[in-house]
Amino acid sequence: MARVLVGVKRVIDYAVKIRVKPDKTGVVTEGVKHSMNPFDEIAVEEAIRLREKKQASEVVAVTCGPTQNQETLRTALAMGADRGIHVEVQGKDYESMTPLHVSKILAKLAEQEKADLIILGKQAIDGDCNQTAQMTASILDWAQGTFASEIKLEDSKMTVIREIDGGLETVELKMPAVVSADLRLNEPRYATLPNIMKAKKKKVAKTSPADLGVDMKSSIEVLEVVDPPEREAGIKVESVEQLVGKLKDGGVI
Repeated sequence: MARVLVGVKRVIDYAVKIRVKPDKTGVVTEGVKHSMNPFDEIAVEEAIRLREKKQASEVVAVTCGPTQNQETLRTALAMGADRGIHVEVQGKDYESMTPLHVSKILAKLAEQEKADLIILGKQAIDGDCNQTAQMTASILDWAQGTFASEIKLEDSKMTVIREIDGGLETVELKMPAVVSADLRLNEPRYATLPNIMKAKKKKVAKTSPADLGVDMKSSIEVLEVVDPPEREAGIKVESVEQLVGKLKDGGVI
């Protein structure tokens, strides 16, 4: 049976209206509600379902970030993950952390934990990078199945139905593998009160990028963060002919 690593990221809650800092160095995070990245919830759910089907022996949730990330890790444990690993990243290292850093950390942990499968959300709703799964698979030289809407695991092979622009694509992967979860893969369960209480007793190991031999130096510098431009007011037209004329004048048709 496979040992599964699942990445969980703490992000600003999807229902919160984002505000840019006055100095334009980033977005306001203090005093703002955070939660687990929605795509990561789907990844956790899929890993738990594999264990419930006796296809996974253990589900290990991993998070990278400051102390507050433990709250996100506990959510994964309350959903049903067996144990957690908190890779502590603080201060400037956290502010400049990129998907490549996270990929290197996950790759090191996969080797240490002797994992057979890594499941991640296809992207985080803060950076929308959609890079971590692909980079992790490349570093490990593992097979990858991205944008998964269905997963079937049989012995040492995994079938992934993935969502592409033209519809659906089915790929067969040899284990070990990295999979990224798309929106339609499943519907995550709610953590029940008894499971929330049990999660407090589950083991959470702490480590750091330095312990894993990962250099957090970044080659990317954020110069400025700005609000998107305000949308200009539209105009009303009186007829189809006028609409067509406006579209022609604007070069749309």
